Amino acid sequence: MTRQLDEQLARVFPVGRRLRVLDVGMGRGAQALRLARLGHQVTGVERDPGLVAAARGTLAEEPDGIRERVRLVQGDGHDTGVHFLPGSFDVVLCHGVLMYVEEPDPLVAGLARMLAPGGLLSLLVRNGDALAMGPGLTGDWAGALAALDSTALLPRSRTEADGDAPVSPGPGGRADRLAALTATLHGIAAPLHAWYGVGVFTGRTPAASAGPASPAALETLLAAEERAGRTDPYRGIAELLHLCGVRG
Repeated sequence: MTRQLDEQLARVFPVGRRLRVLDVGMGRGAQALRLARLGHQVTGVERDPGLVAAARGTLAEEPDGIRERVRLVQGDGHDTGVHFLPGSFDVVLCHGVLMYVEEPDPLVAGLARMLAPGGLLSLLVRNGDALAMGPGLTGDWAGALAALDSTALLPRSRTEADGDAPVSPGPGGRADRLAALTATLHGIAAPLHAWYGVGVFTGRTPAASAGPASPAALETLLAAEERAGRTDPYRGIAELLHLCGVRG
């Protein structure tokens, strides 16, 4: 997903531009720190105090120039309007958060208001159009039938996940459909610019979860995931979806 995000940043903004980035649900801050190392000004928001403390500890080990480009805020994504003025950011990231939010539309609308004109909104969500794939591939036919009936599953606590990476939310995370989120982005004046699948092959079967046996195998796996995540029909059955909207 890192490559996908970098690709969109390069497409939307001039080369070399230093961006103002808001990372909502930053987890331990891996993405925020990576972007700060690239020269961007990053604000990370995280409600879990343990994850904020972990991010502060990691940041403390960085050189002064990088530390000065990162601001950490303990808070909730719904409260961005309290902490920041509308239009304050060029990029807003919300990765692996909506699956823990019962009503995501108000949160997404609030995040879009934080964007300056032409700004990029990046969402990573659980794919509600492919929930039956996981249980089906492992022979859990009852689970597959249940997944085909509903995407409105109960959210689980984000403290069970890292928050930095596209981890599988398992059976307890709610999901979003591509068509519904596309309509939401259009309605908040940040229409869909690009979308990708994340986790087309991995994380769904014991063999895939075990991981490759060598660095070469890992590189091949990542190449297969990267290509499938951009290619129809494979991206449509990915475990997660990465959507990028651009503020009009």
